Amino acid sequence: MGKPAPIKNPEVKVTQLFINNEFVNAESGKVFPTINPCTGDKIIDVQEADKADVDKAVSAAKAAFKLGSPWRRTDASQRGRLLNKLADLMEEDIAYIGSLETLDNGKPYSTAIGDLEFCIKVMRYYAGWSDKYHGKSIPVDGNFFCYTRLFAAWICNVRRGSYAID
Repeated sequence: MGKPAPIKNPEVKVTQLFINNEFVNAESGKVFPTINPCTGDKIIDVQEADKADVDKAVSAAKAAFKLGSPWRRTDASQRGRLLNKLADLMEEDIAYIGSLETLDNGKPYSTAIGDLEFCIKVMRYYAGWSDKYHGKSIPVDGNFFCYTRLFAAWICNVRRGSYAID
């Protein structure tokens, strides 16, 4: 299967911050222009996160991992299905996402598609591991029980201008 054709002028559909499973405006109301590195033209204004927004996002992430939270009570197999659903959605929109990546940071479209294909494979890999908890007991001196427990825990990382999509 060949690579999908790029979208010449992809519409930017979202310019907000994504915090606590919602798209929101920056607390400060500030925006900044994202610039097309090939032409120097402004693509669009996007929300500018500051300390208050970061604090809100960190609080939401901490709450998601507290004992008894809905995320912590989600079955491991369901977490795997969610990661696979995200991979499915990325596959469906690979031309759009790749075109946005190319527009925003100037990387070649084929590289953007390759990065996305790799990211999708990583999502599927961790989706497969999500319900396969296992670990090892580690012998230690004294009256202690020491073990490792391996599990999938995702941290989203989208950095401007560095090609990161994970």
